[in-house]
Amino acid sequence: MRVLVTGGAGFIGSHLCEMLAERGDTVFVLDDLSTGRFENIEHIPDITCIVDSTLNQEIVRDLVREVDVVFHLAATVGVQLVVNHPIRTIVNNIQGTETILEEACRYRRRLLITSTSEVYGKGTNTAFNENDDRVIGPTHRHRWCYAASKAIDEFLALAYWHEKRHPVVIARLFNTVGPRQTGRYGMVIPTFARQALLNEPLTVYGDGKQTRCFAYVGDVTPALVTLMDRTDLQGAVYNIGNNEPVSMEELAKRVIARAKSNATIRYVPYEQAYGPGYEDMRHREPCLKKIREAIGYQPKTSLDEILDAVIADTRNRLQHDV
Repeated sequence: MRVLVTGGAGFIGSHLCEMLAERGDTVFVLDDLSTGRFENIEHIPDITCIVDSTLNQEIVRDLVREVDVVFHLAATVGVQLVVNHPIRTIVNNIQGTETILEEACRYRRRLLITSTSEVYGKGTNTAFNENDDRVIGPTHRHRWCYAASKAIDEFLALAYWHEKRHPVVIARLFNTVGPRQTGRYGMVIPTFARQALLNEPLTVYGDGKQTRCFAYVGDVTPALVTLMDRTDLQGAVYNIGNNEPVSMEELAKRVIARAKSNATIRYVPYEQAYGPGYEDMRHREPCLKKIREAIGYQPKTSLDEILDAVIADTRNRLQHDV
């Protein structure tokens, strides 16, 4: 097929492009390189990268017209970016997705949109189900604009399915990690890996008791491709992630151990890192029943294997930086 991947030069996008190219698809990337890097995809043969934004409707229209399917991954991501640039977050996420939906619908191109576990907000469930109610913080706390903007993306996509029967599927990603991910915008595992290898204190925010589940990008991207390929799964939302929760404190200790580092742990109050009033979720674990029943999805890569891969990638980056 001829495939468009928005945000294809980013961490997840580049792995998806690799997989699509390996199976023989012709891959086009639309990325403004604000958080992505051309180096992530330059090794992929016969890939075409257009450096522009999903806000440019004319460019989006030209690209969508020439392809068979669209993977829409482009978004403003990372806690640091969201807190510091709420306008950019809201406009990029909502207007960019609106443009992609409009043009994909114009040419009836099948579409997959990646969403986020952030849409569950401050919910207190043990494991979050796609049909759960959402609890979002107040609007004066910029931290929640990312969750709200991605929820609007979902509402809009499902409205296109409901009103126009446009073929679209939504994947809610839970903390996808792996090689090429940068810690520049607040991603915890590459940040920990870099700090450990440099023997710097690992910065754990709050008390470190909050838990997350981390999914390997090599498990996530095949699920995205399968969701796109299956034409009977349209008009629905699917969680994609892992079921191995770990506290941030324990995660820091495991990174130190696996990196064979002498680093220590430094606890930093949320207010010091992100300003007053910042809120975090204590626990975030996906219910994977729906996607397991739909496509047989089962995460295969353990947390220790993920950490080893990220540490090795980070070590290689540090050596090249020198």
